[in-house]
Amino acid sequence: MNRKLLGAIAVAGAAALVITGCAATPAKKADAGPVTITYTNFISDGANVGNLTKIVNAFEKANPTITVKVKTIPYASYATAIQTDLAAGTASDVFDINGLSDYESLQANGQLAQLKGVDGKIYNAGLLDTYQTAGKQYALPTSFSDVVLYYNKDLFDAAGVSYPTSKWTWADETAAAKKITDQAKGIWGDHQPVTYNEYYKALVQNGASFLSKDGKKAAFDTPAGLAAAKWLVDKSGTTMPTIADGQGTADFDTNLFAAGKLGMLHTGTWVFGNFAKVPFKWDIAVEPGNTKTASAVFSNGIGVYAQGKHLAAAQKWAVYMSSSTEEVNVRLDSGWELPTISDSAKLATYLTKGAPANRKAVFDSATKIAQAPSLGANSQAIQDAMTNALIEAQAGRETVQQALDDAKSKIDTLLAG
Repeated sequence: MNRKLLGAIAVAGAAALVITGCAATPAKKADAGPVTITYTNFISDGANVGNLTKIVNAFEKANPTITVKVKTIPYASYATAIQTDLAAGTASDVFDINGLSDYESLQANGQLAQLKGVDGKIYNAGLLDTYQTAGKQYALPTSFSDVVLYYNKDLFDAAGVSYPTSKWTWADETAAAKKITDQAKGIWGDHQPVTYNEYYKALVQNGASFLSKDGKKAAFDTPAGLAAAKWLVDKSGTTMPTIADGQGTADFDTNLFAAGKLGMLHTGTWVFGNFAKVPFKWDIAVEPGNTKTASAVFSNGIGVYAQGKHLAAAQKWAVYMSSSTEEVNVRLDSGWELPTISDSAKLATYLTKGAPANRKAVFDSATKIAQAPSLGANSQAIQDAMTNALIEAQAGRETVQQALDDAKSKIDTLLAG
């Protein structure tokens, strides 16, 4: 997958669209004659315009009364362009949705039509749920990626450690990391970013939550929250390089793994290509949890504009673009992100496309999702506050407890604002 996908799909980090609008309108009966619908997207920007064209052509052949007019916008300017169109009431009939935070804002402001009659069994249940509100479907997932545990088989063999399995816990990972680590040789057992994104996931893996049930206060000031923070912070200098070593800088972790100096790496499926030519054997596994398994899964979605004139035709395209055989095959054949369908038989070709061997872990990870919290208008400031607090603890300038206390105070204020 393209590395820019990380920015394009980061659920927690995406800026919410602040748009006002009318109430969402359910899809209505099909138009009597030929219609043209418009589709604005960012997912095909760059190398995938041709892939999108293949899907559009197949759809129009199967639906000769519907023409799809495509508008592709670079990801960097997509949010602004969509904001402008929605505010002016000139949005396309169908448009891409950049993850959960944008979906929540669009749905809350009445910009998304309710989708009725969609066969939910077609989709991965966890990904489908991301685009539901109060049990109603307002958008559909089109593609996803997730975070998995990479591991260097050669280093595991040298340390006499068994390979990770889907039943591993944090304790298993820690034990393996300690055996693999050899600081004198510059070999480290583990690497996991010390960030908000990793922390909210670790909280879920430990049976805790970042926010209170009403979403109005931070809820990580618990023994389980403290343990989750220590899980990240305490690796530094023991089984993971320190900030002084370069930990936390761009590409440090992937470069260390590619150099054969890292036993395990927590990162996304979008870096498979970085390790295509490494001189050692490697594979992936579902990330271990503590009290339960939960993975960070990022998705793009597709929605129908509530004020559009051709809602039925628009919904038909949204369903096709997110679940048709043509869409699935084009994605799998080209490596253009991963489709969000549930039919394992249709996804089987992905499992045989070379390293890593255990590609099944990618789909297994998407069955137990650590959903990103909904942080509201101050989302980025909240994420930054949490990451900065964790780094203070990692650097030894505060205890982990002090860091969490400071973060909670700042985050509660931001949530109230």
